[in-house]
Amino acid sequence: MANKLYKPILIESIKVTNDIQKQRFIDFEGNICTDGKKAFGVSDADISANEYAPIGVLGTFLIEAGGTITAGDAITSDANGKAITVSETKATNGYALDNASEGEVFRIIRGI
Repeated sequence: MANKLYKPILIESIKVTNDIQKQRFIDFEGNICTDGKKAFGVSDADISANEYAPIGVLGTFLIEAGGTITAGDAITSDANGKAITVSETKATNGYALDNASEGEVFRIIRGI
């Protein structure tokens, strides 16, 4: 497959409490999202603790899959901030634009 491109519309910053890897869901307090938690956005870079991280809030972003993903799936966070398919009453943090297996990077769209 060709390179996946991301298209941010809105990037915000937040002070992170721990080291953060890029392509992870980040919560409103600057932590990696826990299982099913509502995300502030997606980390856009690797950031050290107590620094300000660029967070993709609105647009198309790249994120790492925490399980099998099918294009069109509603997406939430697993316990490590990776993307998984929404189940039960967990918060929706975006929608998959690509199919992906665990560990693969794929595109999600946020804000629709």
